[in-house]
Amino acid sequence: MKTSIRRNRRVAVAVALGSVLALTATACGDDGSGSAGDKGNEGSGKGEITFWDNNGGVRTDIWKQIISDFEKKYPDIKVDYVGIPAASAQSKYDTAIQGGGLPDVGGVGTAMLAEVAVQGALEPLDSRLAKSSLNGRLSQNLVQSSKAAGGGDQLYQIPTSSNNGTLWYRTDLFDKAGLDAPTTWDKFYTAADKLTNKGKNQFGFTIRGGEGSIAPALDAAYSQSGITSFWNGDKTTVNDPKNVAALEKYVALYKKDTPSADVNNDFTKMVAQWDSGTIGMLSHNLGSYQDHLKALGADKFRGLPNPTQADGTRVQISNPVDGLSLFKSSKNKAAAWKFVEFALSHEENSKFNQSAGQIPANTDAAKDAWIQKAEPTKLAAEALNGAGTKIVQLPYYLPDWNTISKADNEPNFQKVLLGKMTAKDFLNTLADQLNKAQADWKQNH
Repeated sequence: MKTSIRRNRRVAVAVALGSVLALTATACGDDGSGSAGDKGNEGSGKGEITFWDNNGGVRTDIWKQIISDFEKKYPDIKVDYVGIPAASAQSKYDTAIQGGGLPDVGGVGTAMLAEVAVQGALEPLDSRLAKSSLNGRLSQNLVQSSKAAGGGDQLYQIPTSSNNGTLWYRTDLFDKAGLDAPTTWDKFYTAADKLTNKGKNQFGFTIRGGEGSIAPALDAAYSQSGITSFWNGDKTTVNDPKNVAALEKYVALYKKDTPSADVNNDFTKMVAQWDSGTIGMLSHNLGSYQDHLKALGADKFRGLPNPTQADGTRVQISNPVDGLSLFKSSKNKAAAWKFVEFALSHEENSKFNQSAGQIPANTDAAKDAWIQKAEPTKLAAEALNGAGTKIVQLPYYLPDWNTISKADNEPNFQKVLLGKMTAKDFLNTLADQLNKAQADWKQNH
């Protein structure tokens, strides 16, 4: 079944590329739009460009503010805004790659970056960034995540923002129990045990067992094991004995220090359960901050970056990164690049991420006052940009990554929680699928 999935994905890309070449050979292109096979040109640096927002509706207002600011600074450039709902962004790009009509610049998240890049639609940005005023002013960890997500050879996305894993904990419950903040894994496990009283329906932690469970499980494994690379040559490290031992310790919390309902809980159920009950800790990202604030008030909880090892070593998996890409077919790349540089400038990137509630890619923006006032975001930004932070780059570039990390293995992780599958067998199964996907990708890349 999995081989069939991989073959179908390759066929889909091949069909897309064939369509691109056929359309390039026959289309006049006099409408100013472009397809993936069109090399475009630099243009005059003036005139009109089209921008596609890959999270239209949610981010429309803030992007229109940024566009207004841009057009005031560059009155000889007009930006046509097109908002695309996040759920349909991938299909919108795929259709335009095959049929023409790609924008000059657009939002492309790391989850779809490799698939858009492999079809020849994106402009490599390494040399542009090297010559730009942005060079040295963007989070290097995010830049590396962007590069890795595109396949690792070239930079196809300038990161705008990211989320980060956050351990939310109830300060009132910790203070009452005389516990230290869960800054290390040792303190985390101590707190999980001490805060659990099943007779009173009190638990130290809530573990994600439903949809979206694989990334937090991998984050916990790598963070504890200290392994800093997802690959050792062409073989994944997910089933390294250190990761196996770390995951065994983590999943042993289920039903001992967590509610039994966690086996089916996605993030919305976990967040609701944590906000309304007496659970000590919740691992989720910055996106749930406002929910906690409304439910608990600012004095009853804190959000910290996920725990470190005992010596303070921080290892974490890469989070999805949003960013801007330049399309190869653009007839006005010079103007489109000006827009990218402007959107990533200190003031504009700060404005965007304050609205989005995320970590700015611009390191100057990450020091702004609004972040200093939002402690969870401040600490997350410091952790993400810390010189000692090691990021394990997940293979978003693999066409099968979403299938492997969701449909194939979320049910298996539930089996691990229920004691029907060992952590070792789970990680060995995952490793086998990943190794095959990596070999397939290298053969066809």
